[in-house]
Amino acid sequence: MNLDHPLPLLGGISPNTFMRKYWQRKPLLIRQAIPGFKPSLSIADIKTLVKREEVESRLIWHDDKGWHMKSGPLERLPGARKPNWTVLAQNVDAHDDAMAELMHQFRFISDARLDDAMISIATEGGGVGPHFDSYDVFLLQAVGRRRWRISGQKDLSLMPGLPLKILSHFRAEEDFELEPGDMLYLPPHIAHDGVAQGDCMTISIGFRAPTAGALARGLLDAAGDQIMARLGDTGGLYASPPLPGPTLDARYKDRGIHATTHPAELPEALISAALEAVRRVPFTPQLAARFLGQWLTEPSQAAWFQPGDQTLDLLDGIPDEGLLKLDRCSRLMYRDNSVFINGEVAAIAAKPWLRQLADERQISCAALRKARPSAEALEMLNAWLDDGWIHYLI
Repeated sequence: MNLDHPLPLLGGISPNTFMRKYWQRKPLLIRQAIPGFKPSLSIADIKTLVKREEVESRLIWHDDKGWHMKSGPLERLPGARKPNWTVLAQNVDAHDDAMAELMHQFRFISDARLDDAMISIATEGGGVGPHFDSYDVFLLQAVGRRRWRISGQKDLSLMPGLPLKILSHFRAEEDFELEPGDMLYLPPHIAHDGVAQGDCMTISIGFRAPTAGALARGLLDAAGDQIMARLGDTGGLYASPPLPGPTLDARYKDRGIHATTHPAELPEALISAALEAVRRVPFTPQLAARFLGQWLTEPSQAAWFQPGDQTLDLLDGIPDEGLLKLDRCSRLMYRDNSVFINGEVAAIAAKPWLRQLADERQISCAALRKARPSAEALEMLNAWLDDGWIHYLI
């Protein structure tokens, strides 16, 4: 993808222009982002999907008594002629190849930010009320029409006592009606209210936005894991040697301390020893990459991998034709020489061919043969094939 070329998905502006002028800055309405768009799943398909236990879903409706919400699985839904209800299905990209491919059209933004494709279906008047999100979202109209009212208001206070977050004082500043193929981009904290105009389906492409607290806690946990790894076994197919750092196996010593008349008081020397131990722990870009790589590639709870055909053994020879393609649920990332897949650290270096597989989500067998991967790398690819993380396609 040439990041300076106009992209129809973005209304004829380039990805670089979009990121510079709109991303996390201001909304963008894109008429016919995907002309003639027809979703791979129907409204009936979504009604079936939300009955499954592994699918995260919610039913939201409003009536004279106010707003209501029920979490899935949803065995029974309101009648199709009953107005004012909507159903949300999360992580639909984990259940449908075409939906995963649709989500991957937004990969001019890092995979580290790309989260999932959520689908909402609704009857006349259905919606989730005026609200705001703390993350970026593209709202693609798939079936029917939906009216969107948006606002850049600063007052984001919520109505108390409701089962979902609804703004107390929503004041619309702009008003749009979207038809199939139209798309609306909203940065974080833009207030919005989408109401179905008849039977309706909307696809939301959402992005991760971790809090500073989540990043800090994750990094601290990763540092703790590294300390334990330096003290214990690091074997296994997906294991990686611990990062450089102190072993921290020396025992606390307090030779020369005085006797005490306050035995229940924490010793100052022990407190100082604990702080000094923490100061010796290295917080490096490598540690951050190890934490983020494993965390961000962890498959969603909806992910399910079909075990592969074990008749193909790449150690016996790479086929002349075909390609290796990542499963729709697989997440593969890299940094420098480190490789992360589905929450694991791969024990092979990020060679150019492997970066190609990660960036393009597939690699031809011809390109793989030309790269001449090591036996260790081929053994790893065999394991990924067996686990269903990648597939061989002719």
